[in-house]
Amino acid sequence: MIGAVPEQKETRRASRYDAVIATFVGFLALCVSGYTAYVQRQQVRAAVWPILEFDSGNGPIHFALANKGVGPAIIRHVIVKVDGQPVRNWKEALEKILGPGEHLGSESDMSGHVFAAGESRTVFTPHDPENNPLNFDKSNPLWVKMNKDRLRVSVEICYCSTLEECWTLRASGLTPSTTTETRRCPTPSATSFQQ
Repeated sequence: MIGAVPEQKETRRASRYDAVIATFVGFLALCVSGYTAYVQRQQVRAAVWPILEFDSGNGPIHFALANKGVGPAIIRHVIVKVDGQPVRNWKEALEKILGPGEHLGSESDMSGHVFAAGESRTVFTPHDPENNPLNFDKSNPLWVKMNKDRLRVSVEICYCSTLEECWTLRASGLTPSTTTETRRCPTPSATSFQQ
């Protein structure tokens, strides 16, 4: 009997050692699995990442929105401002720039639109009294004024990816645009842009 006891202790030690190693290997497998899921999530996130860009041009005068990212951008909320003050539509924006009166133009919706990767859209083009776009013409006082004052227009556009990750684009003709990540887009309010 005395000889059997040390043999049992040796077996128990080996058994415990095997259990510790098996537990450690299982823990490592769990860590590798978690890391693999994290890397896959980052790859999916990168594959659907939208990047919006707002810009204006002068030949003809226009305002444009483009998705430079690799995934669709779902526009949730838009604010357009002139001199830092929100306007409700392009007509109000033109009245702030050109003064009261009848101002013509063509526009495309932004709010609620889904911009596909690589999609670009002219969202507003002001027109002359004959309802033609304001083409590059330094002799036309309306073109000269709009070319100068288009830089007074700024936007705040909140958009999301298909994974419901959201960002806010702040763009103006006077300062470089910035995009910041946000938890969610605001709900429509009195300052929201109406189209």
